[in-house]
Amino acid sequence: MAAISKVLEDDDLLSEILIRTIFTTTLLNSALVCTRWLAHASNRAFLHRFREIHPPRLLGFYINKGQNTPHFIPILPQPRELTAVIRRATSSLGTYQRVPSVPTYILGCRNGNVLIRQHDKIGTTFAVHNVVCPERGMDILPPFPRPQSPYLFDGTAYSRIMSKEEGDALSYLYVLMHQTTDGKHRVYIYILKHGIWRMNHSLIIQRPPRPWSVLKSVLSNNKIYVPAGWSNIIVLDLAASSFSIIELPEGMEYGERNTILSQADDVAGVYLIHVKKFQLRIWLHNGYTWLLMDTIYLREMCADLSMADGNASLLINQAGDNAEFVFLDRGQCTFLLDIKRRTMHKVYEKEDGDKFFCEIHPLMMIWPPVFPALKDDPTRFVF
Repeated sequence: MAAISKVLEDDDLLSEILIRTIFTTTLLNSALVCTRWLAHASNRAFLHRFREIHPPRLLGFYINKGQNTPHFIPILPQPRELTAVIRRATSSLGTYQRVPSVPTYILGCRNGNVLIRQHDKIGTTFAVHNVVCPERGMDILPPFPRPQSPYLFDGTAYSRIMSKEEGDALSYLYVLMHQTTDGKHRVYIYILKHGIWRMNHSLIIQRPPRPWSVLKSVLSNNKIYVPAGWSNIIVLDLAASSFSIIELPEGMEYGERNTILSQADDVAGVYLIHVKKFQLRIWLHNGYTWLLMDTIYLREMCADLSMADGNASLLINQAGDNAEFVFLDRGQCTFLLDIKRRTMHKVYEKEDGDKFFCEIHPLMMIWPPVFPALKDDPTRFVF
């Protein structure tokens, strides 16, 4: 016992033990042993190192099936340490349906918070549901603002709710775009603060977004990237209250679900994923130019999976942050492509009655862990 105590009293050795817990759930349980372990596990430098070695893993995905209740599909197999998290993500779906006949639609999922839309006879409700703590219920978002101006046409060219990570919490932005009477477009960006939508930015842009860009725009490094035209991206800079236009890589154009943007957490800029036949390319725009980061040839993977619908094209459904993974549709099936491991496997197959595009929203392991509070500890909860 004396030898064990001597080892555990060594701060460096304790950090090495905690770093090998691998899963945030196990790290949290280890932190509950005593205040000393908690102080080590919640230390800022330690959390940086832990995430670099053990980045948040993909647990599964929510899928919208027309007007039916969304489903959660776990990515299997998963370690037994994550069984409780998977079970909670699956069972919490029942809380989405306030009334069985009310259609529920998932708009996004980030860091365990699911943004949903429900529409009934009274109207449309937008709410946020916490997967980890479903007992908290849903946080209802206030009605969205509608700017009044004699220089705006009736109707909205583009609107989108976006989430932004700030420390261990999320803030929500509402982006609204109207066409003006002189053919330009005015963009309004609101941020939700203390239950009220407050104007954050307002600016005029020249080019409208693509009609389907509501599914493709992303918020990355305090900039909103919105596809526009056949080969452009509108960049709305929240910090500078300005916009710019960048072109897609040379020779590339938007097609039917062949291109998607991916948020960049590891570098400044934004990732772009493009698929053409059996070739998938990943680009990074670093603020100045496009850099080709990776090229993956999918023909052999498709052959190994003995894919049916031999004439069907590969279409992009969704992508993870930092271009770590991509969900690809082909025919009636959806496949998960792990970019780093160069593996692909089927994760979903449409049922005979499915006539709609089944939109996917990945659920990642929550980061950072929510530790119990330590008094007078400036390093806790900071990442």
